[in-house]
Amino acid sequence: MKKIIIFVVLVLGAVYFFSNKYFYKPPVLRIGSECDYIPNSWEENFQSDSNIPVTNHKGYYAEGYDIQIANLVAKELGMTPSVVKLKWEDLIEALLRREIDVIFSSMLDTEERKRLIDFSIPYELKKTEYAVMVRKDGKFADIKKLEDLYQARILSQKGTYFEDAIEQIPGAVKATPVITVSDMIEELDNGKVDGIVIDVDTGTTYEKMDDDLKLITFPEGEGFIIGFSGVCAGVRKNDRRLLERIDTAISKITPRMRQRVMDQVISKVWHNNPNP
Repeated sequence: MKKIIIFVVLVLGAVYFFSNKYFYKPPVLRIGSECDYIPNSWEENFQSDSNIPVTNHKGYYAEGYDIQIANLVAKELGMTPSVVKLKWEDLIEALLRREIDVIFSSMLDTEERKRLIDFSIPYELKKTEYAVMVRKDGKFADIKKLEDLYQARILSQKGTYFEDAIEQIPGAVKATPVITVSDMIEELDNGKVDGIVIDVDTGTTYEKMDDDLKLITFPEGEGFIIGFSGVCAGVRKNDRRLLERIDTAISKITPRMRQRVMDQVISKVWHNNPNP
């Protein structure tokens, strides 16, 4: 009888081990992202060892700094990451409708957004700064301060803090906001506007990709005043446990690791755009 009991225990243990090893599927972390914001997030039509499938765009994969930070967080949580591509203005609504679990899309924790959702600690590489991008051959190519953009036609991305930041440029003409950063770049390239508001990290990447563009940064006290902590992940207000786990995971991503992630995605940008 004793041998039978031992045999049964061994069999049950083996079943448990192999079922967990070969059949267990970790829970999925549904990540909402715009996927149109180089170097933070973009789409690719091929699979690599680093990108993540876009569940609502068959045959496409998400890549970028936001995506790789989300991937590290998901792994720390013991979850499988999947990306849902959404328009910027639809991200928070999709989160509230439970179509996604978390937003990783270079979203800033502004006071207006904090009334709707909760935010993690910042995961950006460095503190967010805003700048203005202009054409090298344009009349605003040599400006030194925001006041020099008087009567300039300035464009922003709809629903972002870029749109509000234009209000800080004395006498600027606010162009009708567009949907994506790519749209902003296209309007500027085509000479339809004099400049666009953009964050320094993203602007630096586009400047390197397009020889016709120039990024204008400003000395402290002469640039934009921005009232937020930085780029954070967003979760629903009742998902406190998830937020705590995400904060813990982000805190484990050291500055050196974040720099390595950014270097890798920048390298991939150049690999995909060999002749900018």
